[in-house]
Amino acid sequence: MTGHQTVTHPLSPLFQADSKILILGSFPSVKTREYGFFYGHPQNRFWPLLERIFDVKLSRDIEERRAFLLERRIALYDVIYRCDIIGSSDASIKNIIPSDLSPVFDKADIKRVFCNGGTSHRYYKKYQEQKTGFKALKLPSTSPANARFSMDDLYNQWKIIKEY
Repeated sequence: MTGHQTVTHPLSPLFQADSKILILGSFPSVKTREYGFFYGHPQNRFWPLLERIFDVKLSRDIEERRAFLLERRIALYDVIYRCDIIGSSDASIKNIIPSDLSPVFDKADIKRVFCNGGTSHRYYKKYQEQKTGFKALKLPSTSPANARFSMDDLYNQWKIIKEY
């Protein structure tokens, strides 16, 4: 693929009234957009990591994954609603329209915000932190591009989400 493409986020935020934590990514990858649910790239370590943290085994079934998150009071979304992007490259993102997180904060009982990686944290701080009044904790990215972190490294940093 050559050049930037303007892409609008295809997913709605996942949350319910009793959601306690919000995990924010940057923007869905091409594979995630094809899959139709968060962290759909088979190489992304988000789902294997949550399976390890919560000691469960999940299939790739979207409804099963959705129910798993909601039962554990986890809300999910991304900080970017629309942008120009080349493929799935966070580094190529420009012309950002941030996601409106107010529906999540207005309707859910969010106690803590976590960002999946540096890109989501940077844009959350830039566009949303002041509006939400919540500081976000940056966790290492579960993206396959983040090869610096082993699964054990990710687990040791991400297990904090269980506290909420």
